[in-house]
Amino acid sequence: MAGIVIKVRSCDDGAFDCYLSIPSIDRRVPAVVLASAIHGVDQDICEIADELASHGYIAAAPDLFWRSLPGALPHDDSRAQERSQPRLERLRAGEADMSATLAHIRGLPESNGRAAVMGFCYGGPYAIVGPKRLGYDAGIACHGTHMLDFLPEIEGITAPICILWGDQDHVAPAQVLANYRAVASCMPNVEVHIFPDVGHGFMMRSNRKGFSPEARTFSLERTLAILDMLRHCDGHPA
Repeated sequence: MAGIVIKVRSCDDGAFDCYLSIPSIDRRVPAVVLASAIHGVDQDICEIADELASHGYIAAAPDLFWRSLPGALPHDDSRAQERSQPRLERLRAGEADMSATLAHIRGLPESNGRAAVMGFCYGGPYAIVGPKRLGYDAGIACHGTHMLDFLPEIEGITAPICILWGDQDHVAPAQVLANYRAVASCMPNVEVHIFPDVGHGFMMRSNRKGFSPEARTFSLERTLAILDMLRHCDGHPA
């Protein structure tokens, strides 16, 4: 199942590309919005979107770097070069685009109004920010970076949160893993999974050094389980 590239209207009257994959269905279903790694919406992200859509869910991947690096989707590794804007500022700027994508998805006739955010590497923090203040109903983070900066924001979140890392991830040192494990031990809505002998970027098939088929399969299974929970909840929550 292959998706298409659409335009989503931004809050500042611009428009950005968004890869959209919609299953052939006759009922309303939840959506998952993919917050990409620093590479942007590349072939890996498109493949994950298509795979989730093949299981009966709407999947969208917005271009979170459209203001600084415009261009048609999908992007390639040339977009992995460091941006001039500090990362936390870029993440904050991307919140408006994640909100605009959510609003667009909720307007689709196939949508039941519920949506999870699934963040990868750079996009990992949106798994927390999305349910915290952007209106998402769940968050999943795969090999997220700079996650320690967003740890305080987990307080008060009641939506499902699923965070997955490899224990050999060079951008997720032991203290980061320990801090998130501690949160999961006292917040029943937060689950943390640490894969032994797995490094950074385990979801990405193009990452020949770090890709882990087992970790990828497990992460998608957890994502599908969360989306299945949202399948039975029609309408946007009050």
